[in-house]
Amino acid sequence: MTIELLRHGDTGQRSYRGQLDDPLTALGWAQLRASVEDRAWDRIVSSSMARCARFAEELAATRGLPLHVDARLAEYHFGDWQGVPIETLAEAHGDALGRFWADPVTYPPPGAETFDAFHARLVAAMDDLARESAGQRVLVVTHGGAIRLLRCVAERRVFGDMANIDVPHASLHPVIWGR
Repeated sequence: MTIELLRHGDTGQRSYRGQLDDPLTALGWAQLRASVEDRAWDRIVSSSMARCARFAEELAATRGLPLHVDARLAEYHFGDWQGVPIETLAEAHGDALGRFWADPVTYPPPGAETFDAFHARLVAAMDDLARESAGQRVLVVTHGGAIRLLRCVAERRVFGDMANIDVPHASLHPVIWGR
């Protein structure tokens, strides 16, 4: 089974958006359309958040593919840091931010979703997808944090490596899912 993870396009925001439901900008739509050109899948699965789901709906309709929207593929909830400009966080909470990226399990943002809960819901979504899609090529439209965590799981990397995984807007990430 082939799974490709696709990060949503640009939203025009410069903060940890987490579970804020931002729409894509015109640039974000263009990025996503360009990233899937000349690519083929048998089905599409998407986060329920607008910046993923609206594009997934368009792509599925255009290509006549089945679409499943799964809320478990939503981005990490950053708690008190959600929506705060990254520069502000770096200035006011630089040490805490550094600890979070070095060890997100031990040092989550204040008020954030637990890392165990984030991990459990993403892994459950992928395990279900793998069972339902044997032998199919699947596109999963999701978020930067989700892709980083799923790549760590699939590649058997420690979660502290998440900060070192580059996930630009509209980037594709093939994974082999089988734990």
